[in-house]
Amino acid sequence: MADSQKKELEEKIKFMEETDMAVVVSQSQNEIEDFKKKGLDIAVHRKRIVKEDLDKKFKDSDDPFRIVFVCAMWMTGFDVPSCSTIYLDKPMRNHTLMQTIARANRVFGEKSNGLVVDYVGVFRNLQKALAIYGSGGGINEGETPVKDKSVLVEQLKNAILETTAFCTERGIDIPRIQTVYGFDRIKLIDDAIDAILTSDESKTKYLSMAATVVRIYRSILPDAAANEFYPMQALFGKLAEKIRGMAIEADISGVMKAVDELLDDSISTEGYVIRQPLEPSDTDHLVDLSRIDFEALKARFEKSRKHIETEKLRSAINLKLVQMVRLNKSRTNYLEKFQKMIDEYNSSSYNVETFFASLVEFAQELNAEEKRGIAEKLTEEELAIFDLLVKPEMTLKKKEEQEVKKVAQELLVILKKEKLVLDWRKRQQSRAAVRLSIDEILDKLPRSYIPDLYRHKCDLVYQHVYDSYFGQGLSIYAHPG
Repeated sequence: MADSQKKELEEKIKFMEETDMAVVVSQSQNEIEDFKKKGLDIAVHRKRIVKEDLDKKFKDSDDPFRIVFVCAMWMTGFDVPSCSTIYLDKPMRNHTLMQTIARANRVFGEKSNGLVVDYVGVFRNLQKALAIYGSGGGINEGETPVKDKSVLVEQLKNAILETTAFCTERGIDIPRIQTVYGFDRIKLIDDAIDAILTSDESKTKYLSMAATVVRIYRSILPDAAANEFYPMQALFGKLAEKIRGMAIEADISGVMKAVDELLDDSISTEGYVIRQPLEPSDTDHLVDLSRIDFEALKARFEKSRKHIETEKLRSAINLKLVQMVRLNKSRTNYLEKFQKMIDEYNSSSYNVETFFASLVEFAQELNAEEKRGIAEKLTEEELAIFDLLVKPEMTLKKKEEQEVKKVAQELLVILKKEKLVLDWRKRQQSRAAVRLSIDEILDKLPRSYIPDLYRHKCDLVYQHVYDSYFGQGLSIYAHPG
């Protein structure tokens, strides 16, 4: 047994050993005597039902209480999205049957379907129930929301064949990978990933196909029919996991949309609208491109799998850009340039070598941009306000630039010292005080800031402050210890 399979099996055993279960039944008179006649002790179960909040525990997907035996309880209105399997051992029909099926099919996490195990032939009544309660729900005559596992097995076979064919077209020998172990297997897996990463289209298509294989495989579990497909789905899943794990993907399109809104040249005729603010970010995944030895990186690129090295560098730049734009939304031009490079590469305008060289050059540009605040003698947060005040339309003399810098620095000192109090964004009076301070201090800008431009800059700076500063020293620039 491979180490990965052994680890997975150990995790399953641990999960099963930790699983709690209980009986939840409606209470009746003389139940202790009635159950005792059947050789059963209901008292211990009743004690749990009364003293523990089993309802709440079962709805908590993180609670080890995962199996419950129910009779005449938890029926109407009881909703547990994480519930994936229901066993039926008594006749049901009409509304009760439909409600029971739906209970296992709630959307939750990676759950793709529910499993209903029928011990008494309940689904003979399904078509009748659908005829009564299924109209208008997108179910046509003769259709059923319940599928036999054999249908899923065929779907899985087809999905594996399609994914294997996709890999074969790119020179990936899936059967060969399955038969080797150790370093030989690692090499073949890396070769496969490099072949998949020839373009965004290829990467996206593979990830989608692999996800389909894994999803259908999980839908078949715990049926033994899934066993023969474990090696293939595990391999496809492993390749997908390694591709996704190269770096944390950042949503550049979403950032660009927010930047476009912030830097819009026109003010809405409906007045200034406060958008939903950003929240403090997780700093565990900050990227420092300045620590990259680009000469060593180029040398490794020439000797290694070029598409993998390109994907790693691109992902690092991708994440770094989002970090930089979050701190200073005036850097939208870098986002646009980066996206253009990606689009040109995906359209085959240039090969992977040219794309990699462009990424290296672009990364060095980002390093220079990140250090610009030092040259301007401004902190990162001062630079963000300075850029909002001077970009993109201002052409200033050196003396005027110095005046704008002083305004940016003075504004931050006043706001942080006096105005950005705890929960300032939730209080109308506190928000008004911040806005008034911005208006008053920006009134010290050079005369080249005509009234309309001045008001526009006040709006931009206020939205930036609202998005970036959360009060009591907490902001996207600094987190209190």
